[in-house]
Amino acid sequence: MVRLPLTPAEVARGRRLGMLLRRARGDRSMVDVAFSAQVSPETLRKIESGRIATPAFATVASVAAALGLSLDGVWAEITHVSGSDADDSRDSLAGRPAPR
Repeated sequence: MVRLPLTPAEVARGRRLGMLLRRARGDRSMVDVAFSAQVSPETLRKIESGRIATPAFATVASVAAALGLSLDGVWAEITHVSGSDADDSRDSLAGRPAPR
């Protein structure tokens, strides 16, 4: 299966997700949060740093739950952009072909 390259809007959204999760983690250790979410600390580190820009939904849901975040709140936070970024974000969501 060929994976399509990420759009700039998807990369930016992944960075916003990583920053949000890092802020929400606060003083808790990465290992503590990762184990609470049942993901590896390496996976959490990559998400927080933006290296995994489009993590699996289940992974985001697990980490959000471990941090006490609602998925609606996470989505609202990472998709709230202004100006041309907002147009890029909508285009990237609507313009991507469905995976096969």
